[in-house]
Amino acid sequence: MTDPTPQLRPPRHQVSRSAIRYWTVHAALRWAVVLVGAGMLAASTQVGATAEVAGLITLAVVAVAHTIVMPRWRYAVHRWETTPEAVYTQAGWFTQERRIAPVSRIQTVDSERGPLEQLFELATVTVTTASAKGPLRIAGLDAATAERLVDELTAVAQAAPGDAT
Repeated sequence: MTDPTPQLRPPRHQVSRSAIRYWTVHAALRWAVVLVGAGMLAASTQVGATAEVAGLITLAVVAVAHTIVMPRWRYAVHRWETTPEAVYTQAGWFTQERRIAPVSRIQTVDSERGPLEQLFELATVTVTTASAKGPLRIAGLDAATAERLVDELTAVAQAAPGDAT
């Protein structure tokens, strides 16, 4: 007899390859705001020009490295999977987290597409459960997959016995 309890394991599916471009642009935009702010602050201070320039160059190098490395690393790590019994997720880049939510614990399933995600035809699916740990988020899905996933999880959760608490 097999154990019906889902076991924590690596999920099978990667997110959309477009997530790499999305995460790259998202990081670049955030770093641009930081660099402009730092440049304005440096221009308004009385510190020597050499220290200001060195600080801005260091910040720019960190920004470029983060913008190049982080999206590819996240893509290599981020995974998801659904089965009739559970939803599996794996996310992060420095700190990596694997989570599992039994279908019987699902309370809501949502999809979100911010303006930048819409540009890249991506979506984030959020599965809210009765867990104190919080919802499971699957970011970087192509929009069509996200829509199918929301429909599938909603149907499976409605069919599951109990009240998801």
